[in-house]
Amino acid sequence: MGEFDYYKPTLAMIGLQFIYAGFALFTRVALVQGMSPRVFVVYRQVIATLIMAPISCFRRRRTSGRISLGIRSFSLIFVTSLIGVTANQNAYFEGLYLASSTAASAMVNLIPAITFVMAAILGMEKVNIRSFRSSAKIIGTIVCVGGAISMALLKGPKLLNMELLPSKSFFGAGGDNWLLGCLSLFGSSCFWSIWVIMQVPVTACVPDHIYSSTWMLFFAMIQSAMFALLIENGPEAWYLHSVEEFGCCLYAGIGSAVTFFVQTWCISQRGPLFSAMFNPLCTVITTIIASVFLHEELYTGSLLGAFAVIIGLYVVLWGKAEDLKEIKQEAVPKLQHDQEKMGQLLINESSEGKNSKVDLEEPLLS
Repeated sequence: MGEFDYYKPTLAMIGLQFIYAGFALFTRVALVQGMSPRVFVVYRQVIATLIMAPISCFRRRRTSGRISLGIRSFSLIFVTSLIGVTANQNAYFEGLYLASSTAASAMVNLIPAITFVMAAILGMEKVNIRSFRSSAKIIGTIVCVGGAISMALLKGPKLLNMELLPSKSFFGAGGDNWLLGCLSLFGSSCFWSIWVIMQVPVTACVPDHIYSSTWMLFFAMIQSAMFALLIENGPEAWYLHSVEEFGCCLYAGIGSAVTFFVQTWCISQRGPLFSAMFNPLCTVITTIIASVFLHEELYTGSLLGAFAVIIGLYVVLWGKAEDLKEIKQEAVPKLQHDQEKMGQLLINESSEGKNSKVDLEEPLLS
């Protein structure tokens, strides 16, 4: 039983990658059938909000502490949901529709590298060119971005036939759909990286992650609905024409809530690096299923670019893991010094107590 408990986070992360692959594959099927990407985002946010809201309310009733949103907290959560949820998901599903499931799952691996660049610019990440770890993170970032560029531009020989997409894209019909899709996916990764960085001030204002996430989903639902109403021409776009479209929306909404809890639990057990290490597995699963069962177009350059992104991701994660090891090694001597200092104080207090006791036991008059 002990060994099974040890492998629980690993099994949970593998299961999550299958769920994420299902997001890309099932959503791709619904979008190719004619569903609008903007409408899909709205339905997904509605279902996710309806699932998270009762959980958040029930949790708040069981806890004694009450959390109220001030103007600063309200503004932070609103902006974070606008960038990290509304803009991110609209760009992601637009790119998924125009490019492919494989490209979408591969571009997600850019997030750690983009986050590292943004954190370094903002001064949240220390960069020392003379350090091998920092050099590894820089090289890994360059490899990741280079792989993403090769996916978008250097497609190479086509391995499968091109699909004919219906005109449901925000960019309209015609043009290089693959390039526009990859650019949208890259923008989605940038939006998600900004969301990750903005979690620092959001957590400082609202420590309850379930409560803040529920508000983010609620704001994103309203923002996505307003965006879709402005873009879509008529009510026909809001109709669900098949069981596949309804099932896709239901799967995406429920899956969002499930992955939120599982991802949070895995990070609490093994840390964020452990969670990020499994991201490339989603790319492999998606590529195999999309190529074999969905007959999705696959290019040689795209495949090589996806491998470059994965390799660059692991190089960045290795550099970050070495940084964490150094921080822990520096923290151990400091902790030992504090413990020795505390022990010395206790010894001094104990000796002083004994001396005072001896003094009291001696007669005042000899």
